[in-house]
Amino acid sequence: MKNFSMIALTMAIVSPVIAQATPAETKKLDSEIITEEQPLVEPDITTSEIKEPKSLKSTNPNIKFPHGLQIGLGVSVSSGLNGFIGYNNKNFDSFWAKRFGIRFDFASISPIKNKLNAKINDALGDEGIEIDDNLNIDNISLSAKHFGALVDFYPFGDTWFLGGLRLSGGYVRGKMDLDADISGKVDGGKIEFELGGRKYYYEGDVMHGKAMLDWKYSGPYLGAGFDLGIFAGFKMYFDAGVVFASNNPKIDLDVPLNDKLKDITSGMPQEVTGIVKTEYEKAKKKALADAQEELDKVNFYPLVKIGFMYRF
Repeated sequence: MKNFSMIALTMAIVSPVIAQATPAETKKLDSEIITEEQPLVEPDITTSEIKEPKSLKSTNPNIKFPHGLQIGLGVSVSSGLNGFIGYNNKNFDSFWAKRFGIRFDFASISPIKNKLNAKINDALGDEGIEIDDNLNIDNISLSAKHFGALVDFYPFGDTWFLGGLRLSGGYVRGKMDLDADISGKVDGGKIEFELGGRKYYYEGDVMHGKAMLDWKYSGPYLGAGFDLGIFAGFKMYFDAGVVFASNNPKIDLDVPLNDKLKDITSGMPQEVTGIVKTEYEKAKKKALADAQEELDKVNFYPLVKIGFMYRF
């Protein structure tokens, strides 16, 4: 009986120690069992789930600058030496992006002014343009320039051949000056002319005057054109359109007023002084007003250009 009591006492003391150790050992055993019975399986990652970094994504090299940059050089019938710089890239995937382009267009006669005017006057010949008996216009001097910002629309996009057809619109500002001599020569006679309903003549056989046309225009532009491919990026371009000008051309006239000029409206030669001079000024003003009335009907400035271009 005494031995049984000692055994019970011993079990009572040892049981708490066994109870505290059991969970840790059990946990360890559980982890070992899991490790042995359920080996770690790596997740199945398919190639479709692997995303390529943005920096490595492929792009169309044909839409990177300077692809689409275009430069051109040619001649304009009404403005001289023509050039432009712009952008139009037909490699874009977008329906609209490949159909639109922009251009900054400019022209000036200055680089070829002397040669051009010489050609014009050679074509007129020695007599010039006859405007009255023994009275001619000659020694013409032309000066012109323009600058414009244009938007091009290619309705057929990159379609072969038809892809070069374009419609253009924008805004153009320019200037044209035209000066010409009015001259007359009669051997042993008088040079007669009419001005504003009054009649005059110059004593002697030579008369010199000047007519001047000045046109500073600006306004919307509307036209059409075509780019014709030659090889690689080289093309031939053609443009035709009009500027709807906000201003009309202005004309002026300079007829020498000296003691050789006589008024013969009344049939008797009179010196152009005093009241006669006043009438002369009125006649000149009326003649200019009549001419200006006709010029006021001209409200558009034509632009026709042809040349060569390169598109990168």
